[in-house]
Amino acid sequence: MSVTEKAHRFICPVGRKHAEMWGGVALAVLGVAFAVLGPTIWVNLTVGALLLVGAGVLVVHSLRLRAPVLEVSEGEFRYVRGRYIVRIPFRDIGSYYVLPGRTRSLGLCDLTGRPRVFPSVEGRRASRPYLPLTAMTSPQRVEAFMNTAGIPHRDRSLTSGQ
Repeated sequence: MSVTEKAHRFICPVGRKHAEMWGGVALAVLGVAFAVLGPTIWVNLTVGALLLVGAGVLVVHSLRLRAPVLEVSEGEFRYVRGRYIVRIPFRDIGSYYVLPGRTRSLGLCDLTGRPRVFPSVEGRRASRPYLPLTAMTSPQRVEAFMNTAGIPHRDRSLTSGQ
């Protein structure tokens, strides 16, 4: 498996980040509208202030969300999600598989076909045999990225070769 010198990168889409950001903007506009339209009534000022605080919380939280990034460069596979970074030499990856479900995940196998185990992303003590992606990540796009990187897909069917 050889990788060209050019780095390949795939950033997983994060719909929740955009939804929280636009929700915060909508709450801020609504808060300003409440405060401006009825400045003499203390209830409108209070509701407007609470809406502005909620908008600020949503915007700050959305800015803290980090999208998972898959990279292949210089003979190394990298998974980056905020401060969590997994680096695997390209020669140690045998195959990959994408786990279906609400939140997609990427599993990597060693050269013998056994799934690799990674420390938990959230810092828990448990280890996971997969790297979490996002719910909006298309399995076809992940497969296209891995194919361009030169990593073969793991055939999980019981009837392979028939």
